[in-house]
Amino acid sequence: MNLENLFIQYKEQSISGRYLTLDHIQPLLDRLNTNNQVQIIGKSVLGEPIYSYQIGTGATRVYLWSQMHGNESTTTKASFDFINLLNDDTDFAKRMLNTFTFYWIPILNPDGARFYTRANSNEIDLNRDSQDLTQPESKVLRKVFEDFKPHYCFNLHDQRTIFGAGTEGKPATVSFLAPSYNDEREVNENRQKAINIIAGINKVLQEYIPGQVGRFDDSFNINCIGDTFQYLGVPTILFEAGHYPGDYDREITRKYIFFSLILSFKLISENDLVDNRIGEYLNISQNNVVFYDFMYKNVKINYDGIEIITNFVAQYKEELIENKIHFNAYIAEVGDLGNFFGHYEYDAKGEEYSDDFLNFPKVGQKANFYLNKNVKFVNGLIKS
Repeated sequence: MNLENLFIQYKEQSISGRYLTLDHIQPLLDRLNTNNQVQIIGKSVLGEPIYSYQIGTGATRVYLWSQMHGNESTTTKASFDFINLLNDDTDFAKRMLNTFTFYWIPILNPDGARFYTRANSNEIDLNRDSQDLTQPESKVLRKVFEDFKPHYCFNLHDQRTIFGAGTEGKPATVSFLAPSYNDEREVNENRQKAINIIAGINKVLQEYIPGQVGRFDDSFNINCIGDTFQYLGVPTILFEAGHYPGDYDREITRKYIFFSLILSFKLISENDLVDNRIGEYLNISQNNVVFYDFMYKNVKINYDGIEIITNFVAQYKEELIENKIHFNAYIAEVGDLGNFFGHYEYDAKGEEYSDDFLNFPKVGQKANFYLNKNVKFVNGLIKS
């Protein structure tokens, strides 16, 4: 199975980038709805429809949802790519559809998607509402769980660029978690299935992005949806689409999520989950906050009248302006920062910092500045 060729063949070309709303996916849902596979299963706080898509006739039921956090769209894109694969008349697609029944909610939080926010319109993080079920979106997710009675759950997210896989300067391009089902973080049969799937995915991904697969902390929080579903006895896997160098639109990461979906269902369909692979799972590097988007090293600055050589970092804010995401870089911290890395790093070698304000890299100001008054940086990067 050539995963690269499959991605090229089935990538849904009509959607790209980070900003993905119902407006963008409605034509795709209309195209897929050849026999009432698409349903409106609820409404958001602001009355936007929450859609589901169901495909397959197999005995193993799989429940997937994406954009629980509205500004996390990479897994939605990759899921459409995977759906394209399922809708092709190939032996693999037929085997998948005969083995599984897939039930997918492409955008659980359509209000958050439209406003490019993590939370819903009531400013509630839906991933902390699994017990109280105060929000209409949370109630929809839980009702489907109870009615569909899945054998597996896939909780699909994005993670910020701050995460590294381990502490050695490798970005966490894709991360996973088999959530705990109790405070003791024990491993029962259901959690073991999730662990084995992740271990199998990681084995293949290491061939493509060595050292760039992360593992999330498994502290138990019953308010999180993955922990709740694991607690209720359904093997649940958290997917986190992260940063690949230079890929702020997450189009390369999208590919590795697509790979991961294929690998997941290939493993399950082949019943390749009987071994205990917890050792392989625990060998996946743990996610750590070790990155900034920009790091500037060995910069001369004037600090209270004293010239010093130090480092500073900047971080993008993703800002929605006229229906487009703008990556605007702001200075985030000044100091030694010895345990951190930058996705973009610049060694100033003692060049002097200046800007149009205080001639000091003030936290919170735009990353527009000069070094030695002749190298100009705009929005974090050297202006050519």
